[in-house]
Amino acid sequence: MKRSKRYKANAEKVDKTLKYDVKKGFELVKEFANTKFNETVELTVRLGVDPRHADQMVRGRVALPAGTGKVSRVLVFAKGASETAAKEAGADYVGLEELMKKIQEGWIDFDVVIATPDVMGLVGKTIGKILGPKGLMPNPKSGTVTADVATAVQEIKAGKIEFRVDRYGIIHVGIGKVNFEVDRLIENFKALMRMILRLKPSSAKGQYIKGISLSSTMGPGIPLDRSLVLDLLK
Repeated sequence: MKRSKRYKANAEKVDKTLKYDVKKGFELVKEFANTKFNETVELTVRLGVDPRHADQMVRGRVALPAGTGKVSRVLVFAKGASETAAKEAGADYVGLEELMKKIQEGWIDFDVVIATPDVMGLVGKTIGKILGPKGLMPNPKSGTVTADVATAVQEIKAGKIEFRVDRYGIIHVGIGKVNFEVDRLIENFKALMRMILRLKPSSAKGQYIKGISLSSTMGPGIPLDRSLVLDLLK
């Protein structure tokens, strides 16, 4: 990947011999975010799991205390009273067949998908192969398959995010914006890391948290000291 001069200049400021404490890490992220838009602060966590085994798949949802800095576009697959409830709760798109047809035609203008249990069979059969690879397929474990669609919509709009480990054992997720104060970013960081620790699979052996780094959308990665992070979370 070709890197910009700005990226290279910032990368040179990261001491490759060090792993930083959390506060310094966020300070550097904010310092390096000098583009014209409000970049996302991204957290990358490398886990000691093998996602090829179903019992080592780490995924969940967590409410970020300071929010995400963006309002997620929520799509809800529902019908009847649940469709009405989703609309009243503020979902951006609500429906069933007509929305699935749009998705089959290439429309993916949303961030989170929620579905009621009674329509999940149809959703999975019709567009599961489209939503699944994009990480958008509703799932009971993440709270996006639920009869209480109103609460789910409200929580997502308020800053509850979904995360999941990829096939390489890495969780990569946005936890705020670079215009957030450092203390607020740390609050979000702690909430997410504590949830990841809570979700450690019993079948995972050896070191669970293997590596942690921060970055902005256009900035270099800043490695954090694993021991200092775990101390912070106690």
